[in-house]
Amino acid sequence: MSGGVDSSVAAALLVRQGYRVIGVMLRLWSEPGKEHENRCCTVESMVLAQQVAQKLGIPFYVYDVREVFYRTVVQAFFEGYARGWTPNPCLVCNERIRWGVLLDYARTLGADYLATGHYARLRRLEDGRVQLLRGVDRAKDQSYVLSVLKQAQLQHTLLPVGEYTKEQVRRMAEEWGLPVAQRRDSQDLCFLAGEDYRDFLARHRPDLERPGPILTPEGRMVGLHRGLAFYTIGQRRGLGLRVGKPMYVVAKDVERNALIVAPKEYRGKRALLARDVNWILEEPPSQGPLQAEVQIRYRAKAVPATVEPREEGRAFRAVFDQPVWDITPGQRAVVYQGEVCLGGGTIVAAEDEP
Repeated sequence: MSGGVDSSVAAALLVRQGYRVIGVMLRLWSEPGKEHENRCCTVESMVLAQQVAQKLGIPFYVYDVREVFYRTVVQAFFEGYARGWTPNPCLVCNERIRWGVLLDYARTLGADYLATGHYARLRRLEDGRVQLLRGVDRAKDQSYVLSVLKQAQLQHTLLPVGEYTKEQVRRMAEEWGLPVAQRRDSQDLCFLAGEDYRDFLARHRPDLERPGPILTPEGRMVGLHRGLAFYTIGQRRGLGLRVGKPMYVVAKDVERNALIVAPKEYRGKRALLARDVNWILEEPPSQGPLQAEVQIRYRAKAVPATVEPREEGRAFRAVFDQPVWDITPGQRAVVYQGEVCLGGGTIVAAEDEP
């Protein structure tokens, strides 16, 4: 329970369905002096979660995971940028903290399931395995950030709000008198506390400020960058270029410490390579190429591609029907067929046409 509307309604739904529910809030790491700005576990959030638990008549605990969160999530955030990637720490948190540390803690409390307020759905198959599906509310769908979960975790998971739209969830919260009904959603990484990630990096990893050239895809130098970690694929503002037309970051060349920029007409790449792949049903859906849709960012639209499993399923190559210009190493490529999430892996490279 985070003190937000989604987890609160998830708990309320389970109580109404007859489950014996225990509320748990995680106390996550915040930069010293900024604890009151981490919306996931501020005093206000904790009070609201306690009020919801009291109204539902369920026990409520706060579980301190600050140390393991820093070691696991924040350090991975630093390491990703040090490699020239753009990491998504929410994926690490889901796999290692929520469905790792928290699930283990829930089991010690005697719980059979870990339930959250994520907008995604589960389907239990006849053979006992669990499929991951998109949420009914496609605008809020969070199956992308749950694609890291394995069967051992999904078997003990409930996603109560996945069958509803956000509007319906807020309406239920209003009808049930929950004090979080109109609380706004949090959009930023919790440990940044609303700060620009660049300032956070500069303070904690000043070694990442390594200036280098800004180049066009043809190799023409058009400026200097501050350090690759301080730019993201697709970025237009803050480049400091005077070339007569808007330019966008399209790649990072770590070997040359070069930032690659191009105008909007840039065609992009036709393929990507993903590793550390997690297939939801624990095996590739096909031994050969399969037609699917691939989503390369949390809020990106999934686009048609041919997915070719490699290395006995531990990797895959996705060849897109049309060029994609914002393929970002460090982000996750998640594979879908309709509403079913097949799995995903970490993007390690954007590749030219086959």
